[in-house]
Amino acid sequence: MIAFSRNDNSLLSRWWWTVDRWMLVLILALTMVGVWLTLTASPAVAERLGLGSLHFVKKQTVFLTLGLGIVVGVSMLSTATIRRFAIIGFPISLALLVLTLFIGPEIKGATRWLPLGMFTLQPSEFLKPFFIVTTAWVLSAHFRGEQIPAKRVATGLYLLVVVFLIMQPDFGQTILISAVWISQMALAGLPLMWLSLAGVVAIMGLGLGYAFLPHVASRIDRFVNPASGDTFQTDKAMQAFEAGGMLGKGPGEGAVKLNLPDAHTDYIFAVIGEEFGAVACIMLLMLFAGVVMRGLSNLIEEENPFRLLAAAGLIIQFGLQTLINVGVNLAILPSKGMTLPFVSYGGSSMLALAIGMGMVLALTRRNRFIQPDLDPLGWKAAE
Repeated sequence: MIAFSRNDNSLLSRWWWTVDRWMLVLILALTMVGVWLTLTASPAVAERLGLGSLHFVKKQTVFLTLGLGIVVGVSMLSTATIRRFAIIGFPISLALLVLTLFIGPEIKGATRWLPLGMFTLQPSEFLKPFFIVTTAWVLSAHFRGEQIPAKRVATGLYLLVVVFLIMQPDFGQTILISAVWISQMALAGLPLMWLSLAGVVAIMGLGLGYAFLPHVASRIDRFVNPASGDTFQTDKAMQAFEAGGMLGKGPGEGAVKLNLPDAHTDYIFAVIGEEFGAVACIMLLMLFAGVVMRGLSNLIEEENPFRLLAAAGLIIQFGLQTLINVGVNLAILPSKGMTLPFVSYGGSSMLALAIGMGMVLALTRRNRFIQPDLDPLGWKAAE
């Protein structure tokens, strides 16, 4: 693992000796698994759409290359630069989110995307890491002794984001961002009474969504009573797991995936189950768990409130998104349209997750030989 001398004072060397290399390896492993699974899951989908059999594989390889570059590049940034990056990126991604309501094409009853030539941008994916870090900066103001209503401002930003997400509508991202926001508020010291109230409001919001948003009601109804509507993809996913058993049918031997429309995106975990079996599924989940546990363990002795709140929020987002995707594949959660981090096909998801995990790596850099008032790469630390 040693590639540089400790006496080397170059930027790359300082980064190498301060970054969590094990987490970097885990992220690299996930992206490699993603390309491999895209190679086995996407050809049938591409051919059904009249595209070349390797269409999605080629695009995912490009996204992978860009994503790894972003992970490394962002992980080299100082804490202050991460903060500025988020504060600038948040309003831009929010503006793009609003723009989808006016010029975004309607796909499956939602307007979540912006066509940019050969690439389709989903602003809500990029909004997540920027919102999480911006919220962490606002909440950390209380610990810095600044006289601003930090929790109220954070609540206002959250409500602003949620309103536009529901207007798309994107209930899955709304639930994910809500869960992360409540977690950050808890870490920032929000009293138990207010956390309980937030939970009650969340349940009421779910009820209102069921009452006034037809697509939400439809998904919940089909989850509770499969006979009430179309559950084709969920049924196919369960058939894939049953066909795979413990050890799977072998790479490329899956048959259920041929009729699974989103085999390369939302339901790629089912393809893993069919071709590689339950054992491989468990091993992949252990890989995801390794990223989460490694990230949280790096925060145990963190004393900087901004770094703690930002990194914890990003790691929680990563872990919850994984659980939601797997839960949908296993039919224990209603369909959400949530990607499996670094594994599912998708440019916006891949690049946004790369930004988020790059931020985690930047915020958790450690070196016991540096001066306490300096950032691990030599810049002055920022609250």
